[in-house]
Amino acid sequence: MARSGALLAAVAAWTLSLARGLVFALSGAGAWLLGAPCLRRAYHAWLAGAVLLGPFLHPYADPHSMLANPRNFLSRTFTASAWGWTCILAGGFGLLMSYGATGRVLALLCPLARLAVGAGLQQAASATLTLVEELKGPCPVPQAAGSPRALLPHSPSPAHPAFLLTYCCLLLAEELAIFRRYLARGCPASTALRLVFLLGAVLLGLWNLLLLATAVHGPAPGAQALGAALATLVWHLTYRCWYRARWSPGRPAHCLLPPSPPP
Repeated sequence: MARSGALLAAVAAWTLSLARGLVFALSGAGAWLLGAPCLRRAYHAWLAGAVLLGPFLHPYADPHSMLANPRNFLSRTFTASAWGWTCILAGGFGLLMSYGATGRVLALLCPLARLAVGAGLQQAASATLTLVEELKGPCPVPQAAGSPRALLPHSPSPAHPAFLLTYCCLLLAEELAIFRRYLARGCPASTALRLVFLLGAVLLGLWNLLLLATAVHGPAPGAQALGAALATLVWHLTYRCWYRARWSPGRPAHCLLPPSPPP
C-alpha cells in the first residue's frame, strides 16, 4: 500500500513537472511569435485581408460546415460576449504582469484604465453602427421562391460582429505582445502568468477563426468592412496616438518596462 502511494505521488510529481515545462516552453514560443515586429505588421495585413478577401472565398466554402451556420456553438457562445472574454484574459494578464514587473499596486491601474477606455469606445462604436443601420432603413431579406421579400427593420447588422471581433483581435494582440520584452528583461514570470498568457493566445486564435468565418459566410461584405475599418480606427487612435501622450493610460510597454539605461 505504501509502495502504491509512493508510486502515485511520483507519477503526479512527474506529470506536474511535465505540464509546467510545457507551459514554460509554449509561453516562451508564443511570446516570441506575438512580439516579433515583422509578424505584428503582417498581422494587421492578415486582418484586413480576412475581412476584404473573405467574401471571395464564399463559393468555395462548405455550406454544411459548422461555421457556415450563424447560430453555431462558437458564435453563440463567444462572438456575442467577445468583449467580456477579452477583458477577462487581457485584464488578468495585464494585472499579473503589472504587479510582477513593478511590485506596486498603483501599476494595476494602467491595464484597468485601458480596458475601461476600450469598453467606452466599444459602446460608442456600437451605438454609431446602430445609428447608421437605422438611417439606412429596413433590410430586405429574400424569402422562398415566389414569395415577396420581407423587411426586417431590426435585423442585426453584420458590421457589429466584424467590429467586435476585429477590435478584440487588435487589443488582445497589443496587450500580449509585450510579454516578449517582459521575459527578455528577466522579470518574474510565474506559471499562473504564463498560463493566462497561453489562454489569451488561444482566445486570440479563436477570434481570428470567427472573424474569418464571419467574412466568408456572413452577408453584406460592405457592412463587415465598415465594422472592421471602424475597429482599426479606434485601435489606432488609442494605442498609436492617445496612449503615447503623457496624460493617458499609457501603452503596455510604457507602463511596465521603462527604457533601458544607455550602456
